[in-house]
Amino acid sequence: MLSRHQNRIAAFSTAVIAFAAFSGSALAQKKYDTGATDTEIKIGNIMPYSGPASAYGVIGKTEEAYFKMINDNGGIKGRKINFISYDDGYSPPKAVEQVRKLVESDEVLLVFNPLGTPSNTAIQKYLNSKKVPQLFVATGATKWNDPKDFPWTMGWQPSYQSEARIYAKYLMKEKPDAKIAVFYQNDDFGKDYLKGLKDGLGAKASMIIAEESYETSEPSIDGHIVKLKSTGADVFINITTPKFAAQAIKKIAEIDWKPLHIVSNVSASVGGVMKPAGLEASQGVLSAAYAKDGADPQWANDADFKKWIAFVDKYMPGADKNDGSIVYGYGAAQTLAKIRQSPKTRVLLIFHTLLIARVADKTCYPSQEISRNRTKVLGKDRDRKTEPLC
Repeated sequence: MLSRHQNRIAAFSTAVIAFAAFSGSALAQKKYDTGATDTEIKIGNIMPYSGPASAYGVIGKTEEAYFKMINDNGGIKGRKINFISYDDGYSPPKAVEQVRKLVESDEVLLVFNPLGTPSNTAIQKYLNSKKVPQLFVATGATKWNDPKDFPWTMGWQPSYQSEARIYAKYLMKEKPDAKIAVFYQNDDFGKDYLKGLKDGLGAKASMIIAEESYETSEPSIDGHIVKLKSTGADVFINITTPKFAAQAIKKIAEIDWKPLHIVSNVSASVGGVMKPAGLEASQGVLSAAYAKDGADPQWANDADFKKWIAFVDKYMPGADKNDGSIVYGYGAAQTLAKIRQSPKTRVLLIFHTLLIARVADKTCYPSQEISRNRTKVLGKDRDRKTEPLC
């Protein structure tokens, strides 16, 4: 990992090269790209406000509230944010339809924090062909780190495979004789976690004695849980979105199965998963985290977290502070707002994003930085985020 000082030197050097290359080009002569004016920045978004992943809809509502706060305080460099967010129902075909509407009808500058691996996969080629930034995708799939083929796509959160390797390392140390049952969503989201887990276990991948997948169209996953209990597994790894994570926790308690239960970070919300499943049934569930938790009293006196609390109280009155998705949405929006240069073109938007040497999000655990490597982005050598950490 490069130090902050090294990052700044690299970024400055890259800036000199890039701006020298841009001078005299058609790009340098263009004042604004579509979606940006002297007074406004249009930011597009898709979010599952309905459907099997609707628990994540609060992320979009949080981002909307955050940008309202920004506008109430004068906007970014005096330019107000017009945040346009549509429901895609966690459906790839609907995601494509809504993103085309954002780009071709609403004429947004960028598509920010679109949620879900299936939806982002469906829109990635289209957005890159249109050279519209697909910025800070709300998914940790490894595929987003492909600047050569998809230079307009950038991740934000830690990768699913990295998280799964953490679980593998933990189990090999704390429960080396574990019999693991893995329950995962049957798409790139679930398969990414599964790959990371197997890679992390390495020669001990045989610790996994059962793998079971589910479809998001299933109304209930109870039958899968009963089947996995029958395998004799004493570790249950739950790679699901919130609705199904809550169902799994509840069913495990109902059938009196007592495995070591690890739930993926995307469904570790106390308010969004544990409460619906039942707090008693959720006792003992383990997960990994990179962001501060509104349900954790250790942050009660944290100065930055107090700002988050004040934001929720003013702009989202009545919202459940135990819902980790509110922290997530706030953090992603805060990171975007860090781009203080308020770029006028899409190329410069990506460029200034790459120049952020230390992440702006204060909802993360302390001392998390973005690692970078040198690669060709948009035809120029630049620093590229390789493991996006919030």
